[in-house]
Amino acid sequence: MHPVTPAVKGWKVLVAVLAVIVWNSADDVRELAEWLGARAWLFLAGGVVLVGLIGFGYSAVAWRMTRFAVTDDAVHLRSGVLFRQQRQARLDRLQAVDVVQPLLARILGLSELRLEVAGGAGSAVSLAFLREAEAEQLRAELLARAAGLHRPAGVPPLAVPAGVDLEPVGADGADGAGGADGAPGTGRPGPAAVGGVAPGAPGTPTAGPGAHDAGAPGWVGPAPVAPERPVYEVPVGRLLGSTLLSSATFWLLGILVAVVALIATSGRFESAFALLPALLGVVSYSWTRFNRGANFRAAISPDGIRLRHGLTEARAQTVPPGRVQAVQVTQGLLWRRADWWRVEVNVAGYGAGTEQTHTENVLLPVGTRDDALLALWLVLPDLGTPDPRALVDAGLTGREADGTWAVAPRRSRWLDPVGWRRHGVTVTDRALVLRSGVLVRRLVVVPHERTQSLGLAQGPLQRRLGLASFQLHSTPGPVSPRVDHLDARVAAGLLDEQSTRARTARAGAGPEQWMRRA
Repeated sequence: MHPVTPAVKGWKVLVAVLAVIVWNSADDVRELAEWLGARAWLFLAGGVVLVGLIGFGYSAVAWRMTRFAVTDDAVHLRSGVLFRQQRQARLDRLQAVDVVQPLLARILGLSELRLEVAGGAGSAVSLAFLREAEAEQLRAELLARAAGLHRPAGVPPLAVPAGVDLEPVGADGADGAGGADGAPGTGRPGPAAVGGVAPGAPGTPTAGPGAHDAGAPGWVGPAPVAPERPVYEVPVGRLLGSTLLSSATFWLLGILVAVVALIATSGRFESAFALLPALLGVVSYSWTRFNRGANFRAAISPDGIRLRHGLTEARAQTVPPGRVQAVQVTQGLLWRRADWWRVEVNVAGYGAGTEQTHTENVLLPVGTRDDALLALWLVLPDLGTPDPRALVDAGLTGREADGTWAVAPRRSRWLDPVGWRRHGVTVTDRALVLRSGVLVRRLVVVPHERTQSLGLAQGPLQRRLGLASFQLHSTPGPVSPRVDHLDARVAAGLLDEQSTRARTARAGAGPEQWMRRA
């Protein structure tokens, strides 16, 4: 790692220790200051310096004990001072590669490389901190190896010749013509419009000596950096407007009214501090949502989906092809007039924590209906239906059966008198599509090959009415595929048919290493 890493990490130890001391020993510190008199500030400064030296010293030792290695099959990380730990991230199970730049690291020109693999909580491997150019080059290296490419024997992974530009290839020079598989009804380029590395350019994949087999080409020089084509971006004004039109704003106004009422009735300003945690929580939620959604841009490349966003903490994500398990399009009541939508995904390895839901799992923080269709197209270019636009529109706002949707029967209104008309499910050649919600409209799309398991749930009232809820279990994340109150026989038939579709789709799915030849 970069030698400045201890300084970037050490300040966190100092702040944490001081916060614990102040929180738990404020009265003792005040009594000690009164007893020491004028010397109190000298002792306090000395204590802060001592804690800082210990924190930075420990970080320096931890930095010296941290090493990582890259092979054709995995990334190995060794770390730990008192307790040694060795971790391994298999490249054929790589779910996403993120380049993260906290504010201090960005000022120093450093980046953190996070490798998300399919696993439980804490399965990610973090390489922090590297020079920004090194992190970008290493990301290209890992994505190339995860795709099935291999470096010839004897070539070091970061052998960058002088004068070679490490910046990713952008859309400059690309024509505006769309590919053969463009997003329907959007005029945007399809995957066929995103070319590979130019022949003869540094880092061009080369088959031949040094390749592991005939289906795994290699390369010389810097790892090939796949070009990308921008697809959409989120204007700052729209992001700010969507944040103000969220439920958090109404919670904030409600808390402020409660604070004023509490002060007016009690006559004491101190009584308002009882609502301070709730107020800070709402403000923090709104700021986090805006901060992490700022400068949001999405692009398509042979490496997969590329997302860039963040104001104080810049993040560049790369989700390889086929790693998205499920996608969800939602619209709150306050967004109805502007026809704004939010798109979230489940990716194995990202998990379902609150922080992750605001960052890694977001494919589109807020956008128009066309933007939402583009985001869905990024995940599933072929929806498996002749008219994908009509299918998506019916899923977003539809209420009735139109011959393709299986909907909740009329008797389900006893259990859900408001939203029963929105409960529906349909199946295409490529995916299972579910819709629900009246106040918060929701459309969920799950590719057949990403079905983890299936289930039926039936409560006592549902049994009485001959109804059942259909569940499709996905990896942890914000998307929970489910449709309630279907006819019990329809739900049972759907379960049997979907299990067959999922088995057939998995048998015909492409290789995990998406650039490896058959």
